[in-house]
Amino acid sequence: MKNITLGHKGPQVSKLGLGCMRMSSVWGGPTPDEQESIATIQAALDQGINFFNTGDFYGAGHNELLVGKAVKGRREDAFISVKFGAIFHNGEWLGLDLRPLAIKNFINYSLTRLGTDYIDLYQPCRMDGSVALEDIIGTVADLIKEGKVRYLGVSEITADQLRQAHAVHRVSALEIGYSLADRQIEADLLPAAKELGIGVIAFANTAEGLLTGDMKAPLPAGSYHAHFSRFQGDNLIKNLEKVEVLKQIAADKQVTPTQVAIAWVNTQDKHIMPLVSMSRRARLPENIAAMELELSAAEMNLLNTTFAPGAILGSTYLQR
Repeated sequence: MKNITLGHKGPQVSKLGLGCMRMSSVWGGPTPDEQESIATIQAALDQGINFFNTGDFYGAGHNELLVGKAVKGRREDAFISVKFGAIFHNGEWLGLDLRPLAIKNFINYSLTRLGTDYIDLYQPCRMDGSVALEDIIGTVADLIKEGKVRYLGVSEITADQLRQAHAVHRVSALEIGYSLADRQIEADLLPAAKELGIGVIAFANTAEGLLTGDMKAPLPAGSYHAHFSRFQGDNLIKNLEKVEVLKQIAADKQVTPTQVAIAWVNTQDKHIMPLVSMSRRARLPENIAAMELELSAAEMNLLNTTFAPGAILGSTYLQR
């Protein structure tokens, strides 16, 4: 597994990150097998993946407890990224709490659940304007001075907010959704991150399953995708027509559409890390192999043309 430097003069982390969210019940669904999830994290460590992304609100703390169990005895081998600020009740999103008082409370619970005395990367999950950005970032900066946090990250923010945050304290990483189907950040956010020397942690590489090649229209009854216009009616039908191009490229290369989608993100820039969610060891070989997949100039041109910014119809939670 290749490593990258996360941000200007930042830490060395694996080029592929493991998203742990789906190892817990976040939206009220069943919790995956915990022992298999722990084994997946440990197998990832064995194969050179050291970046693990969690959140204090994933499963009401369950995810942090799970990650803590998985890295016990190997804490120095793991780079743990924690998001904070989201408030849930009975599986329902209530909003954000980014007050300095709350942040100082959140981190102590996170440290206890993770079984560690420091968090490698600590990041507000997004901004909502209810608390001054300078106060949020300044609080994390204070935690860095205390030794409870090593690096500052931010997530799902604008280019202007990124610049403001970086002016308060050096930002090491920006976590943001990015895929062939979601390229709106190319206009200003990605250039700003590169200019400032900030690493990019790119999640949702398969656009919530759209790019896996497995999605069909109409969606099954009760699918959470149906809440978003991208997956509704004619939008879904036309979007899946574009996915056929991706599927053909994958078939020609004897790989999966998911691997091509990850490879496309991986090749966008050396400072971009694909963050892939997994909860089973069986997924590791496919996703690791995707990091070595090479796309020809013709294949890249076809993908970039088919999935040009705005080509995918309808929106998801990634467009706010």
